[in-house]
Amino acid sequence: MPALAWSDLYAHPLKRGHRFPMEKYDALPKRLLANGIIRPTDLFEPYPLSWDAIATVHAPDYIAALRHCELPAAMVRRIGFPLSLRLVQRERMIACGSVMAARIAQKTGVAFNAAGGTHHAFADRGEGFCLLNDLALAAADALQRGIQRVLIIDLDVHQGNGTAEIFVQNPRVFTFSMHAAGTFPLIKTRSDLDIALPDHCKGTDYLDALNRALSQIFPLHQPELVLYNAGVDVLHGDKTGRLSLEPEECRLRDRLVFEACRRWNTPVAVAMGGGYHPDINSILDAHCATFEESLICKR
Repeated sequence: MPALAWSDLYAHPLKRGHRFPMEKYDALPKRLLANGIIRPTDLFEPYPLSWDAIATVHAPDYIAALRHCELPAAMVRRIGFPLSLRLVQRERMIACGSVMAARIAQKTGVAFNAAGGTHHAFADRGEGFCLLNDLALAAADALQRGIQRVLIIDLDVHQGNGTAEIFVQNPRVFTFSMHAAGTFPLIKTRSDLDIALPDHCKGTDYLDALNRALSQIFPLHQPELVLYNAGVDVLHGDKTGRLSLEPEECRLRDRLVFEACRRWNTPVAVAMGGGYHPDINSILDAHCATFEESLICKR
């Protein structure tokens, strides 16, 4: 069973009436435990990632502003969260969860963070509910620890613009984003490979495009570690996405990723990414399916 980073701080309330759904962060581990997909011993609690570690990705001025809650008002609006020291602490915990999951995956084959996928955070700014880029920080940590090639697979419905910019000059990290063309961010940042899909793309077309991309990327880059943003905002009916995958198609998406990792004997760390369906059970079912499909990667 895969290890899972989780903290009760992940689900802390932001502000009464705030539109960002926090309840899944508390409900997901409970659902996984109730369904027997993980055991209590599979849960581990991250700690706030050190500012020195955060500095491997993020700019000094931005870090200083976060530490003192002194971000410009315009940036706070673009982030979309009411800024507080507790929120910054939460983001540091989430970032550490992905760093730790990546380290564990290198030993066990697969590990998860119950949050993460904060791919709209740039080196010097945040936006789109993202303050710190957890997968970029996990990749930087892996490179420092001797991994030579990292592949970031971003299948959240939104393009991983911050991640793409952070690694634009780094050939050791391959960034792949497959997303809805017409949704946030409207101005995209070029990844190593982007696949921009039309609104309400058929599930069969989505899966065919993903299968072709994975078949090209793995032999080209030969990654030693995969970081997977498994957002379920690709589901039909999601409030922010413009794709229309059915639950079984979302499961098949995950299966393609995990089968590629197994075929190339590549460990994979997974961040749960977005999910904004009005039915919380649809979100939880899709995230649980990701866990179930990952079991083929256990060593």
